[in-house]
Amino acid sequence: MSEEFKEKLRRYSEGTLPEAEREEVESELVKLEAYQLYLEEQMEREDQADGRWTRPDRTEDAGAGPQKKNRKKNEKRIIRRGKWRARITNTWTVLSAILIFTVISSIITTAFYSTGDRMDTYRDVVSSTIAVTRPNTTVHLSADVRYFFRMELSGNLLKQVGSESIQVGNYTQKFLLGLANIGEFNWMDERNGSGKVFYYPPAEGTAGGGDDNDQWKRLAKLPEGTVAEAYLSLDHLYTTDELLKQLEPLNLQPVWFGADAGPSTRENDVVVHPLGFPYYPIWHKDDMKKSAVTKEKTGWFSSVSTYSSVSPSVEAYGSGELRDANFIKTLRLLQEHPRLTRSAAYIDQLDTSVAYLEQNGVKLYGAVVTGPVKELLKLREASWVRHLQVGEVRLWNWQK
Repeated sequence: MSEEFKEKLRRYSEGTLPEAEREEVESELVKLEAYQLYLEEQMEREDQADGRWTRPDRTEDAGAGPQKKNRKKNEKRIIRRGKWRARITNTWTVLSAILIFTVISSIITTAFYSTGDRMDTYRDVVSSTIAVTRPNTTVHLSADVRYFFRMELSGNLLKQVGSESIQVGNYTQKFLLGLANIGEFNWMDERNGSGKVFYYPPAEGTAGGGDDNDQWKRLAKLPEGTVAEAYLSLDHLYTTDELLKQLEPLNLQPVWFGADAGPSTRENDVVVHPLGFPYYPIWHKDDMKKSAVTKEKTGWFSSVSTYSSVSPSVEAYGSGELRDANFIKTLRLLQEHPRLTRSAAYIDQLDTSVAYLEQNGVKLYGAVVTGPVKELLKLREASWVRHLQVGEVRLWNWQK
């Protein structure tokens, strides 16, 4: 603020400024709040001076008192009006900036997650991680792209019990561009998230651990018209084809297989970090085969191509080599995205486990099966089943 303008403000507050210059000052007061604050200080000083020096014998000041008071009221009214205009202008400026930033961030966010099938890759990695680390648990994820560079994956956690998929919880995971937060498992029953273990086959000539008498008793007490989920530990390591042949004569549905991924996944004879694959392979985008491609013209220079895709065919109780290859391929996908994989589930020494599987082949120590309770009870006489744990139980829904 210049000294010249300060002098005008002083004369304005005293009422000695010409009319033309007064209008100019008032216009500036409306726009500039800094000037208004300075004027308030001048008026306060003047009021203080009047309070100290006014005497009864100064008749000229007394006569001019009402006019001066009215002038001060007008000045204060102008100051207040100018302040509110400035505040409203500032508020609209801030709101406009926030709106513009929101729009721009939404465009950038959408472009980021859509580029190079990034969103589909994130969904594939997270759902695959859950499928190979949590027995008989799958999730179909939907993506919600938001502003401010955020995205959220969410979906229901499902288990197959009998012939139906039942919801046992839900899963959410938040992203900030390429950075993923730790995934959140919200189980309807905490027993769904933990408590079931597999026992690694004992060395030849040893008894091994795990007393499952109480589990068989529990299974026997269940009504005949129910279906259940059962975790089976095997008497020795089986190939995928060998185990499927054992299961083929039974009126049961296999849903998950536990694969030996090396010593890092177990303590003594208990598998503490299970790693395996579902009965229905985890097909990825490049596994699908396009068929029935049709092309429809939508304009002079544009057209739309549509096609259907099918997954490779798998024998119900065979195709062990194809299943094993799909499992290894899924683990290699997780290796390509280690940070995202670790945020979705704990996999101890993934690189070491993949190297072990590639060197030793896929050998199975356990499986999860489901079906009628009376069929599960028959497994007590099966020599290849060493241990059983009962999982989820539901009323009869069997359609196999």
